[in-house]
Amino acid sequence: MSSFRKALKSRQKNHHERSQPGFRKTMGLLEKKKDYKLRANDYHKKQNTLAALRKKALEKNPDEFYFNMISTKLEDGVHVMKKPEEEVTEEQKKLMRSQDIRYVEMKRVAEAKKIERLKGELHLLDAEGKQKNKHTFFVDSKKEVQTFDLASHLNTAPELVNRVYNRPTLHTLETKSIKGAVEPENIMKLARQRKHQYKILSQRIDREKKMFVISQKIQTRKDLQDKNKKVKVKKETQLTAAIYKFESKRKR
Repeated sequence: MSSFRKALKSRQKNHHERSQPGFRKTMGLLEKKKDYKLRANDYHKKQNTLAALRKKALEKNPDEFYFNMISTKLEDGVHVMKKPEEEVTEEQKKLMRSQDIRYVEMKRVAEAKKIERLKGELHLLDAEGKQKNKHTFFVDSKKEVQTFDLASHLNTAPELVNRVYNRPTLHTLETKSIKGAVEPENIMKLARQRKHQYKILSQRIDREKKMFVISQKIQTRKDLQDKNKKVKVKKETQLTAAIYKFESKRKR
């Protein structure tokens, strides 16, 4: 290194940023220019963002519509896509994947036969929710209406008037012995058994309906494999299969 450079380097002084004066030491470090630039840039960036949002809100069209407005919902301040409702239950999916339509139809027919047999045994005489039957009696005068006695008109005991089945006449009660349960405990036991049978019947009817819906959905999926043009007329639901309209094609 030349002597001139050595002399020049010895005369140069290192630049030091001035520190916080002694009487202001309680206020922390003195802010330098680089610190001010960072703080100023951040402030102006936020102000520009707020101005742009304010302008966007003023210029917004109140009639504009996006499908995301109805397909999303707010959760903890964040927009989340809504989960579509299941058109097919998990039970239906499992059965459709594992069983064939013939098996489902066979089970449905067997269930329908059991329902018919149960209906024949129970006759639905005192089923809960069944519409009450009406029996109208005609008389000749208003006086007969006031003195009308239902038990004597039906020729049965007053205790049996409210029955819709097994209502013997007085002559039958006098000439024949009573068959079946007579004790109150036995009658209550039979009533419980009859109620249980109606519950089983209701469950079988619901099962048969579900089997019918499943068979329809399987058949619809098989029909969709056809290459003909088709248009969906009705969307699939949990209780009904989808309905498609196929283009009519002339067979050769």
